[in-house]
Amino acid sequence: MFRRRIAATRRGARLARLLSTQQLAEWGVPRGSDASDTAALIVAELAANAVVHAGAPGRAFELGLLLRAGVLRIEVTDTRADKRPVIASAPPPDAESGRGLLLVQAVADRWGTVEGGARRKTVWVEVGGPFGGA
Repeated sequence: MFRRRIAATRRGARLARLLSTQQLAEWGVPRGSDASDTAALIVAELAANAVVHAGAPGRAFELGLLLRAGVLRIEVTDTRADKRPVIASAPPPDAESGRGLLLVQAVADRWGTVEGGARRKTVWVEVGGPFGGA
C-alpha cells in the first residue's frame, strides 16, 4: 500500500501523478505503458478534482494506491465530504472542462465514493489489466 498526504494545490496534483507512476514502476509496471498511463490519467483527474472542487487554503488531500492480484485501486481523500463528485452530461465540444469524471468512468472497472470521519470523503477507482501483482 502506498499512501501520501499532498498539498491541495495544482503543483500537488501534478506531484500526485508523478508519485503514482513512480510507485507503479517500483511495483514493476513500466512507465509509459498503457497501464501506467491509465493510472496516471485517473490520478491526475481525481487529484485535480480534489484541488479545484474540494480544496481549501492550507489543506491537503491524500493519495492511496493498492495493487493486489492485478487490480489497481486508486484513492484520493479530501476534506470536503459535502462536495460529492457529479458526472454531468457530456459538455459542449468547445468547453474547457467537465470531462474528467467521464474519462475516469470510461477507463475504470469500478469507482465510487466513501464518506469518512472528520468531514472527509474518498473517491476510489479500481482498474484491472496488465498491472501484475505487488
